[in-house]
Amino acid sequence: MRARRRSGSPVTEAPVRHWLNEVVIDEVSLAPASPEQEHERNVAISDLLKDNYFEPVGGQGGPYQLRIGLLESRLDLQVKGGAQEARHLLSLTPFRRTVRDYMEICRSYAEAVRKASPSQIEAIDMGRRGLHNDGAAMLRDRLEGKVKTDVATSRRLFTLICALHWRG
Repeated sequence: MRARRRSGSPVTEAPVRHWLNEVVIDEVSLAPASPEQEHERNVAISDLLKDNYFEPVGGQGGPYQLRIGLLESRLDLQVKGGAQEARHLLSLTPFRRTVRDYMEICRSYAEAVRKASPSQIEAIDMGRRGLHNDGAAMLRDRLEGKVKTDVATSRRLFTLICALHWRG
């Protein structure tokens, strides 16, 4: 028998929400960050935490905490929360070219903003967004069977990976 509210409408359970409420960078596994790099990392984390959908497979509901670092040239994602813990190691090899190209086009974009025409800036920005989308899609593919994210969250996670400035 279904419970009903006084108004006559059925009582429904609130949907289970899956989200990150904390992201920690494993500073030990990464090269020391310059103040500028530290700022980029903090901005990327702040953007990610403002709005995200992050559902570890088998997760009962968030919030979740993510620790991100490098282990033997692999991306090390440690997820805790919702009565579970998981660790996912992702090879960075598939990301190398996309991250390198994305970082280069970001530098070109920053330079273009200072010197180029609006149409040139727009063209570079379109390329930048395309690479960003490619990187985010690759990340979602690599996380398949481990963690579900929406497009916006995978874009923010890709931004964070780029902000880590891993070299490879």
